[in-house]
Amino acid sequence: MSENAAPRVWPTLAARDARGLIRFLTRLGFEETVVYGDGERVDHAELSWPGGGAVMLGSVRTGEAAEWSPTPGAGRTYVVTDDVEGVFAHAMAAGADPLYAPRDTDYGSRECGVRDPEGNCWFFGTYQGAAAAA
Repeated sequence: MSENAAPRVWPTLAARDARGLIRFLTRLGFEETVVYGDGERVDHAELSWPGGGAVMLGSVRTGEAAEWSPTPGAGRTYVVTDDVEGVFAHAMAAGADPLYAPRDTDYGSRECGVRDPEGNCWFFGTYQGAAAAA
């Protein structure tokens, strides 16, 4: 698989303060690709991870759309990075709650975990998955 392949799996998040979540994630290294919405409401946003991959997010939906909208704070996402310590430091400076500081795992990864202001859990590590090794 090419490193530059467009994402084909998109974790999606809903946020009570979508603009705030975008600011938080860009402080961790995500890059704002597109944001559509009015004022504080975000109808659709895409944030790219420089090493590959991306997430979509938007404001909590109401009315008919609420039926399929994710629950704010229910997301869990793993992001591959070579700079676990740097991402953890940026997350702490951005106001994240630490789940665990950078540590080595028994499967050879260096990882950390944080909770964003919306309650989503983010895990950053060097493990690229078995599919990357194939």
